[in-house]
Amino acid sequence: MSEPAKIQKIAVPIQRNIERPEFLATRAPSTEFGVVEKPLTTWEKVYNNGTARKIAILILLAVAWEVYGRLLNNSLLFPTFSSVIESLVTGIVSGGLLGKCLFSIKVLLMGYAAGLALAALLTVFAITSRIGRDFLETLTSMFNPLPAIALLPLALLWFGLGTGSLVFVLIHSVVWAVALNTHSGFQSVSNTLRMVGQNYELRGLRYVFAILIPAAFPSILTGLKIGWAFAWRTLIAAELVFGVSSGTGGLGWFIYENKNQLEIPSVFAGLLTVIVIGLLVENFIFRLIEQATVQKWGMQN
Repeated sequence: MSEPAKIQKIAVPIQRNIERPEFLATRAPSTEFGVVEKPLTTWEKVYNNGTARKIAILILLAVAWEVYGRLLNNSLLFPTFSSVIESLVTGIVSGGLLGKCLFSIKVLLMGYAAGLALAALLTVFAITSRIGRDFLETLTSMFNPLPAIALLPLALLWFGLGTGSLVFVLIHSVVWAVALNTHSGFQSVSNTLRMVGQNYELRGLRYVFAILIPAAFPSILTGLKIGWAFAWRTLIAAELVFGVSSGTGGLGWFIYENKNQLEIPSVFAGLLTVIVIGLLVENFIFRLIEQATVQKWGMQN
């Protein structure tokens, strides 16, 4: 038998299109699935609101303050919260408290802005050269542990009895915290982001503002907060000394003056004003900055 004859023929089945019967499904009513999304109760809505939780904490602290003050029953040692609020209203209406607040805030903004400018210069110098980095690290190690209020006697000798002395100590309290956190943030920027900027041929200020600052902004923002807190408490402490020297000043002088007159509720009113301003700056100004930057960019929950 020839070789081709040995090849057996294999039958290949022919596939045909098979029509399937139509199947129509009717939508089941949503009631058969039960509760898919349970609505939040009023308590859950309030509890999930961060602002409401903080207000509740402040109310509890005020109630505890009032109860303890009434139990102690000694306004010279610890006045009640209601008497402090009364003194606060009196100070705002007729005691010039608002004017002293404006004076303190004005001096604070001057020192804070000058400190930020100097911190920016030091940081730019540090990220552009090794000498600049060593220079910043050395100065930070030297002056950051030094309390700003300790420099006030020297500031009074150098700048006299005026706003310049207060601005000098404010600059010292701001510059090192901001420069240190900013430089640390720049160092923590990943090499991947740096290479992305290089691939897009970003150089100089465009590279800094488009890559380094957004990537390091959480650390920069932390430095701004720390610098603000240091500046605010340094200003109040410096005004206590400065007010004694010149007879004028802001909130610090208001507190010291009422202490000498044994107006303890007014002293607590001045301290409460300092706290309220700090809360407003922290929970409104810096919160808005966080929402517009790091939270919007997905860098913070």
